[in-house]
Amino acid sequence: MKNILLSILLLVVLFSIGCKRQDIKPNNNDQENTIETVSFSDEPSIRVDSESEEELKTVYFAFDKSELTQDSLETLKENAAYLIRNNRSNVVVEGHTDNRGTIEYNLSLGQRRALKVKEYYVQLGILPNRIATISYGKEKPVDLENNEVAWLRNRRAVTKVLESKR
Repeated sequence: MKNILLSILLLVVLFSIGCKRQDIKPNNNDQENTIETVSFSDEPSIRVDSESEEELKTVYFAFDKSELTQDSLETLKENAAYLIRNNRSNVVVEGHTDNRGTIEYNLSLGQRRALKVKEYYVQLGILPNRIATISYGKEKPVDLENNEVAWLRNRRAVTKVLESKR
């Protein structure tokens, strides 16, 4: 019983330490309080901006790898040329995996793939704050079969142009 209570107390303390306090500032008329928001990233928001998306060319990866192939580099150069011509467009790079492996591992691998693509876009002159990344791991396959061809098609990074709702 003591161990359970001690564990709960420890969790409460760790949770309290991990939470960031937000300052409440009085409004000009002192009738309402507002909470100051904190920005955690300079990436474009894919929740706000993603009403309509145009896909650029997709790149594919070897099993359990996040390295870009020579073919991938050429494809990304073409995508970057489009982004340079359309310098007001933001993009999201989606990392995907095949259906082998755990959910956690595949989410991590998908994120590494998306970040590799972002890194190369930045090397090609695209501002990093125009590129959001997200990993879907094995959750959004394009091919539901369970064979080498399907796995190859699902191991990918997709660059989507975000169209602002504004």
